[in-house]
Amino acid sequence: MLNSIAVATIDKLLEAESRLLSKSLDLDFLPLREPIKFVSQYDYLLLNTQEGLAVAKTGKGAPKPVYVDFTSGAVDHRRRFGGGKGQDIAKAVGLNKRANLSVLDATAGLGRDAFVLACLGCSVSLCERVGFVRAMLKDGLYRASFHFEVAEITEKMQLLETDITAIDSSTKFDVVYLDPMYPHTEKSSAAAKKEMAFFRDLIGKDEDADRLLPYAIALADYRVVVKRPKGAPYLNDVEPTYQLEGKSGRFDIYVSKSLDSSE
Repeated sequence: MLNSIAVATIDKLLEAESRLLSKSLDLDFLPLREPIKFVSQYDYLLLNTQEGLAVAKTGKGAPKPVYVDFTSGAVDHRRRFGGGKGQDIAKAVGLNKRANLSVLDATAGLGRDAFVLACLGCSVSLCERVGFVRAMLKDGLYRASFHFEVAEITEKMQLLETDITAIDSSTKFDVVYLDPMYPHTEKSSAAAKKEMAFFRDLIGKDEDADRLLPYAIALADYRVVVKRPKGAPYLNDVEPTYQLEGKSGRFDIYVSKSLDSSE
């Protein structure tokens, strides 16, 4: 990782659980005895709290911690008012052609695109190879399972314990979705900038993103969808079958088999 991170908790009731988590992630454990703004030995902390797991920047003036939360804020707003199957992501995966698609989100991150697809009726398998991010996803899905409106949606989301390179090629999905980390763009919202700054510091961009495309093509029955910023090169320098342009980015669609006769 580019910057240091440790598992931490201020809650003594969570110390034993937090130590186990740190061991499973091969990270240091820090029992917090002072406010996070005074922590100097780590750039970030994976905070275990009663509210869930969060990644937090240390030092004075640091922004609020980031949780995986499917029940409130921007994610919940998008669930309620996001535009349904008229959204670009829905068109990109093919929900305007066929319902109830099985999707592999092979670069799940905080799970937000996967959640949108689950809201729209897809069965979504999620891969996230960075251990602490996968732990945050697992925690967010667990907490969402107790939410009366969201639980039915997150039941459609299955977090895998592997990455795309370890999935047997005999396993097939209707669609494979890729959204590799890409360098910062100035047009991102303030909240997105904060979250992306956290993860860019800790993970960096996906240097091996190009090699994901052949795996994705091998696992997709119908299409691979790659989310890219405007102006970004094609993944692996492979030109897509077609593109959908959005306000802040685009979707590159690689079609292997038609979802309907109009394609």
